[in-house]
This record gives sequence, C-alpha cells and structure tokens, in this order.
Amino acid sequence: MDLNQPAGENYANPQICFFHVLFKASALTFYILSSLFFDSFVIIFVVTVLLAALDFWVVKNVSGRILVGLRWWNEINDLGESVWKFECLDQESLARMNKKDSWLFWWTLYLTAVLWILLGIFSLIRFQADYLLVVGVCLTLSIANIVGFTKCRKDAKKQIQQFATQTIASRFSSTIQSAFTVV
Repeated sequence: MDLNQPAGENYANPQICFFHVLFKASALTFYILSSLFFDSFVIIFVVTVLLAALDFWVVKNVSGRILVGLRWWNEINDLGESVWKFECLDQESLARMNKKDSWLFWWTLYLTAVLWILLGIFSLIRFQADYLLVVGVCLTLSIANIVGFTKCRKDAKKQIQQFATQTIASRFSSTIQSAFTVV
C-alpha cells in the first residue's frame, strides 16, 4: 500500500463501512437462504426482522453519523404531534467527509430498499403472504432510514445556505460600514 496516496482514494472508516454493509447483507442473505435450512416461518421471521432492526439501528445511530455526518430522530411533542429532529456536522466538517464513505452509505441505503421491493414482488408472485409480511417489516425499516437521512441532508443543505448567506451579508455590511467610517 502506498502511503502517499491521496486521502480521498480510500475509505476513511473501513470498519464502519464494513458493518454498514454487513447488517444489510446479513438480513437479505438470511431471508433468501433461510428456506434452505429452516422449515419454520417463525424462525425466519424473527431472525430476519432482528437482523433488519440491527441494520436500522447501526445506520441511524452509527454509520449515518460517521460516514455522512448526519443524524435524525423523531419525537412526539406535548400535543401528540410527530416532530422530526435533525443533526449535522458544521460546514467545514461536512466538506471534509470522505466521498467514498458517503457514496457507499447512500448507495447501500437505496439499494437495500430496492432489493426488499424485489423480494416482495417475488413473494407476491409465489403467493406467500407470510413472507410478504417479513419483507414489509424490513422494507419499512429501510424506508424509514431513507426518509430520515434524506430529510436530514436537505435540512443540512438549508443550514449551510443560511450560514453562507449570513456570512456574506455580515461581510458586506462590515465592508459598507468601514467604507463610510473612512470618509
């Protein structure tokens, strides 16, 4: 390995990337291969949903923070309304995020949902409503992360634009003030 390689050519967080992909792959692989080893739908349901829930938690609380600098959660306020909460790193930290890490995060997030949809279509074609339930739960967890991180990314972009606008406006006003104080 060349130690003089540019930093952007490798994954900055290979362990996090590995676990980000591992939980997604394990849920999908177990679901696909489980019928070869188990006759019990209950075992297949419980293990697949458990692996998908672990993936949901890892993406939401670990890999989302580290790989793309975003975090989201949903709270219920005193009025019983659902309120989305978003966190993102500051502008400088977001600009330094590794492009490969980010690419892996977003592509696997969307690809997993597409694969669950395809598996759902196969369950429909084979008239297996019980397996459609497993796919539905796993797809719901996957889509929840997609929606949460997409909203979080949009909120982060809006915050960056507001920061840039405020910075430009304050510099412009200080330039105007300094021009008039000289006269």
